[in-house]
Amino acid sequence: MTVTILDDGMNSDRTLHTARLAAGDRHSWEVSWMPGRHMNRNSAITAMMLADVMGPGDIDAGHRLWPHVSGWAAELALTAPDALTQMASPPRWANVGRGDAIADPEAAE
Repeated sequence: MTVTILDDGMNSDRTLHTARLAAGDRHSWEVSWMPGRHMNRNSAITAMMLADVMGPGDIDAGHRLWPHVSGWAAELALTAPDALTQMASPPRWANVGRGDAIADPEAAE
């Protein structure tokens, strides 16, 4: 379980979801599983921790980490099941520093 946090992006070794600085704003972050939502760095870190822990899909309400997952989701104004549902969608842009990345659809325009 490793979340790598850089000045302009975040990724995990357990999920393809990433976070990045929002275009044109040095203080606003986007997370690939929460499209259209801008957040501060701390919230982006929380979102990436959720993606990292829930990425493999082996966590449910009976798991020992579920109380933590529920708390992190609540910090993002979500329930844990809602977060899990949102993370099921593939990332919307390329992963920071990964060769197996999904292309950024906005870059093709």
